[in-house]
Amino acid sequence: MTSLSFSDLTFHWPDGTPVFDGLDAVVGPGHIGLVGANGAGKSTLLRLIAGELGPVRGSITRPGTLGYLRQDLGMRTGERVDSLLGIAELRAALHRIEAGTGDPADFDTVGTHWQVEDEAIALLGKLGLDYVAGSVADLDRTLDTLSGGETVLLGLVAELLREPDVLLLDEPTNNLDTVARGRLYAVIRQFTGTVIVVSHDRELLDRMDGIAELRAGEVRLFGGNYSEYERIIEAEQQAAAAAVRDARSDVRKQARELEAARIKLDRRKRYGQKMFENKREPKIVMGMRKRSAEVSAGKLRNSHLDKLDSARENLDQAEELVRADREIRVELPGTRLYPGQDVIVLDQVELANGPVVDLRVSGPERIALTGRNGAGKTTLLRRIVAEQPRVAWRLLPQRLDVFDESRTVFDNVAEAAPHASAEQIRGQLARFLFRGTDADIPASALSGGERLRAALATLLLADPAPKLLMLDEPTNNLDLPSLAHLTQALASFEGALIVVSHDDRFLTEIGVTRRLELTPDGLLE
Repeated sequence: MTSLSFSDLTFHWPDGTPVFDGLDAVVGPGHIGLVGANGAGKSTLLRLIAGELGPVRGSITRPGTLGYLRQDLGMRTGERVDSLLGIAELRAALHRIEAGTGDPADFDTVGTHWQVEDEAIALLGKLGLDYVAGSVADLDRTLDTLSGGETVLLGLVAELLREPDVLLLDEPTNNLDTVARGRLYAVIRQFTGTVIVVSHDRELLDRMDGIAELRAGEVRLFGGNYSEYERIIEAEQQAAAAAVRDARSDVRKQARELEAARIKLDRRKRYGQKMFENKREPKIVMGMRKRSAEVSAGKLRNSHLDKLDSARENLDQAEELVRADREIRVELPGTRLYPGQDVIVLDQVELANGPVVDLRVSGPERIALTGRNGAGKTTLLRRIVAEQPRVAWRLLPQRLDVFDESRTVFDNVAEAAPHASAEQIRGQLARFLFRGTDADIPASALSGGERLRAALATLLLADPAPKLLMLDEPTNNLDLPSLAHLTQALASFEGALIVVSHDDRFLTEIGVTRRLELTPDGLLE
């Protein structure tokens, strides 16, 4: 068993934005869930561990061989299967040797891996991907012929072929159907090395041995799974809220006592002044009384001021323990549909991958579109777009390839909403945590979670406002608090929804009215 350690780890982006400053921590051994709000630096930390980024200062101890499953595999559409698996060069050398044209360098490349193609296909079969690459020829396929879930599982196979000691997984359950998730859970359970998982999948996090929380540039470790972590944090937050209430009460009390002391001292001062004016005692005695009263008044005033300052300091410390994490705020347009109003009509439409479907959507229906990875759910959404829905619509694609990568987030949103003012656009982006200069970064520099937030902002500010939302895996890369906000917003949307998701809890909470499964025989109610 192995663990990772960070010593004085410091990293900031080229524009000077800090991420970590002197981080010291040890993570592992075992299976660890790395959690934290969007923007906390989870993916950045994985990239630092993997060596894709270099620290400004400090070091990372990486024992053994690393495997790293990135969250943006879906963007590499033109790459071949064998290239993603990391065996393209090896296969080429092997084929040259088999053809009799190999040289000594090819033999060095192959080494002892003469069965690499069979091993790769067998491992794909273990994860249920035998239909993706059931033969050697299938290893030449490109990723754009695969679904998002198939690409994720393929990436996992690629890392397992490296036989790593430490496995880094960044949102590994994105786009996976229920069966595929089960297979992934089994693979992780059987992995004997250290696993560090960044995920919003509660079931996966509940299978972890421990939780590492990344917050304010620091790592805090918790024993037990995510549910235990939640219980601890909830108890701490209840205690912190009680401490804040007590501290505020003490501040009010000390402020009242200070005011009472000031009133009392003012009365003494007026009485002393009256005695002095009436000259009822010798001047020297009255002077001594005045000086003594001033000293006493000063001590009393300072005592109350110190108590008030102390109470305010305690309040500040108590408030620091109360979490006020930034979360997206989703405000959907008022786009009411009425019962019976036609939205989508598809009659005997044949999809590219085989199924023939009939689909009628009317009024504010909420449809959950499910099916195995590769069944054609994304293909069906594209066909709906091609057939033109009968109301204003917007599609959130699974691969989030909706941006001009060279333009900023602001410019991309502005193009989708030409009639919106700059203030309206920046206000909408702020609700999705793109505040100030964050809205001016190029789309090509966005992380997976940032791409999803920017895509949602673009979708919801579009002109005209959509009466039909088609969302392909909308929960990918969202932290759990932000997922709750999205859920609440979709639950209140008055238009029609078609949502592709494998998250049953999410589908239930947004109030789906129909569940359709796409199979080789078409859509099943």
